[in-house]
Amino acid sequence: MIGRCRHLPSCALLMLCCALPARAAHILVDVGHTPGQPGARAASGRAEYLYNRDLAAALARALAALGDRVTRIVPGNDGIALAARPAVAPDADLFVSIHHDSIQPRYIDAGRQGEFAGYSVFVSMRNPQPVRSLRCAQAIGEALREAGEHPSAYHAEPIAGENRPFLDRRRGVHRYDGLVVLHSARMPAVLVEAGVIVNPAEEARLAQPKTIRGLATAIARGAHACLD
Repeated sequence: MIGRCRHLPSCALLMLCCALPARAAHILVDVGHTPGQPGARAASGRAEYLYNRDLAAALARALAALGDRVTRIVPGNDGIALAARPAVAPDADLFVSIHHDSIQPRYIDAGRQGEFAGYSVFVSMRNPQPVRSLRCAQAIGEALREAGEHPSAYHAEPIAGENRPFLDRRRGVHRYDGLVVLHSARMPAVLVEAGVIVNPAEEARLAQPKTIRGLATAIARGAHACLD
């Protein structure tokens, strides 16, 4: 865990501490979807919302361990409008929405679920702070890469329902201006698709507590380091 710096090698500790912002940040952590509209269905049938909830909880703990203030948005059965989510804490420094990925129905119908894996990070250039949003998305993408995760190129495919251009291919950062939860935020905002849960092997890995902790730690490191 990042919060336990005594367990890090001295060189890694120095690199991490040099990357930290001068003050604690206030970060909004959003659980994507709602119990009533739970998003994608994983290969096992488990709802995406449950994966989002588990990872968001771990992310909140990882950020708190770094000294950040965290406000977590956990929608109930009544839900909360996408545009209203960033307004839960309008003074926050960063909004991070947590999701898990699916693929287009035609690929599922063709039995191609096992071909798709990896994370994606999205920003909207309609957000009032696009430069800072991109900076945070790149920091999170880089931290995920350093943790051993790999970006997916799937969302950049020139097909109906995708075609989200890369802003940073190496770090898995895409532009998606139409994401309401991102462009309605006053603060910098990113959306993270942590992995592809319709892929049975990927789902099994993403469900493991060790994987959840690793993803949370990486996202927290990127989010924490990008704010100054």
